[in-house]
Amino acid sequence: MIGVGIVGLGMALKPHALALRDLTAAGRVRVVGGAAPSAERRAAFTAAWGWPTFASVEALLAAPGLDLVLILTPPATHLPLGEAALAAGRHILVEKPVEWDAARATALADGVRRAGRVGAVVFQHRFRPAARRLKQVVAEGALGDLLSCSANIRWWRDEAYFATPGRGMKARDGGGVLLTQAIHTLDLLLHLAGPVAGVRGIARTSPLRAIDTEDMAAAALRFTSGAVGAVDATTVARPGFPERIEIAGTRGSAVLVAERLDLHIAGQAPEVIDHGSAGGGGADPMAFDHGPHRAMILEVLDAIEAGRAPSNDIATGLPVQRLIEAWLRASDSGREEAP
Repeated sequence: MIGVGIVGLGMALKPHALALRDLTAAGRVRVVGGAAPSAERRAAFTAAWGWPTFASVEALLAAPGLDLVLILTPPATHLPLGEAALAAGRHILVEKPVEWDAARATALADGVRRAGRVGAVVFQHRFRPAARRLKQVVAEGALGDLLSCSANIRWWRDEAYFATPGRGMKARDGGGVLLTQAIHTLDLLLHLAGPVAGVRGIARTSPLRAIDTEDMAAAALRFTSGAVGAVDATTVARPGFPERIEIAGTRGSAVLVAERLDLHIAGQAPEVIDHGSAGGGGADPMAFDHGPHRAMILEVLDAIEAGRAPSNDIATGLPVQRLIEAWLRASDSGREEAP
């Protein structure tokens, strides 16, 4: 069994822990323990999950039988923590975004490559069954040439969410709605529709909360394929609505609303895959099923055992960060910017 350790025992922990509990029962992993500087969080972790804890990252990295480290800490910590884990000979899985900015994210991806280890990023939306089906349909060309590829992320975050010190501030999170919330859907859009050649965008901060990052953003996208698209992303849409991706091609179209896919291909009966349209778009950002997390971690385990790169390799998380940075530059410049 692959030995797994966790660094960071905060909000992001629950779906990972649920997935690891399933995989432990299936005989795929052994949880070595979790590390956090907070004694309170360590005690809560052991009480909830029954796994050991470590007061320092160094102690966890030195633990025998450790193979894979899940890094679930704020973005700006991912590079130093990832480098430390790689230097200790461990594989890594980092929460989104890969890092605070694209330059540091690229540095971590380069470090994974030099170390010859598996390095993956947490973009679990790629592993939802409906998203996997849509990826297959697009890859097979069933929709024809892509023409219009758009996304809508109208979420809500309440006062309690922003009560955490530093949340929504660039110094802690690196960005606002684009880097922290909408990044999952933006990544999935790129995963499905391919790279973006240019973006014209707007990003603003609403008067609802005292933060220095954007909580409202809109953009027009020009894909390298020739397709065009529009994206609307916000966390001011009370009470929060399921994220939506729409793709239209020369032979058909698809609408993906959270985990429900409606597929319309010329000459074929409509296809519906419905695993629910709820998600983490409302006040509780963790209100979603952990099944995609389990599938994502399984992909990483399989990659480690096979000695290959996982489909969610850290390098695959770079395009969305570059798009977000180009979007914000476009908001400042008023011009189209290239990622």
